[in-house]
Amino acid sequence: MFGNYLIGLREGLEASLVVCILIAYLVKTGRRDRLAPVWAGIAAAVLISMAFGAVLQYGSTQMSFEAQEALGGSLSIIAVGLVTWMVFWMRRTARHLKAELHGKLDAALAMGTFALVTTAFLAVGREGLETALFIWTAVAATGDGVRPLVGAVLGLLTAVVLGWLFYRGALKINLAKFFTWTGAMLVVVAAGVLAYGVHDLQEAGWLPGLHDMAFDISSTIPKDSWYGTLLKGVFNFQPDPSVAQTVVWVAYLVPTLLLFLRPSGGARPVAPAKAGGSPA
Repeated sequence: MFGNYLIGLREGLEASLVVCILIAYLVKTGRRDRLAPVWAGIAAAVLISMAFGAVLQYGSTQMSFEAQEALGGSLSIIAVGLVTWMVFWMRRTARHLKAELHGKLDAALAMGTFALVTTAFLAVGREGLETALFIWTAVAATGDGVRPLVGAVLGLLTAVVLGWLFYRGALKINLAKFFTWTGAMLVVVAAGVLAYGVHDLQEAGWLPGLHDMAFDISSTIPKDSWYGTLLKGVFNFQPDPSVAQTVVWVAYLVPTLLLFLRPSGGARPVAPAKAGGSPA
């Protein structure tokens, strides 16, 4: 539940910030009459994301067991790739997001209503599709269709409230630090999803080594215990993973976290001395 709450909060807050920036810019520049196309694009993005999640859920139930496992494993790997790209992208562009969106919105306003709808749709739709895909893979991994959805909905609601507070100017936080720490936690969650995706592909017969266990601590951490359920729900932890799952988990988590958490940028350049002045 926590992992999906984090996904909903992180993706939802990105979408909320985008919406706040677009709406605030139009309001402050006296273009309230252009708000309707923006809201139309946002609504279309939300509906498409929900429809995508429904297609994944109900379409997979019509497949054979092997096909379901193959689909789940493949989409898990795709979801991990998208989330990894997203956390690195937001870490790099969080400080310049406002200026970038203002530029796109100015161009859309010059092109007309359809371009404005498209800009809002694309700005929000990416987060919506990523959220739907990642939550579906998390539901498939845990086998619990209730708690992951509850966690995701709570995360999205929290993001909406935070976005509204940002818009009203009632809340100020360091977005760079927020996205860094939530991104790091998402990398840990993604590592578990990736390992479970490998397990799905092994059950589908696409990868070998299903019964080649790296270790088995099921007697210490039973799968049906409350703490086993908690570890599985948060980190997709499995007490009896295969060798391939363990190798993939370590190979993804360690270098990704090191790259993500390394300091960005170099030393600050020294300003040149003014002409005629003495050195400091």
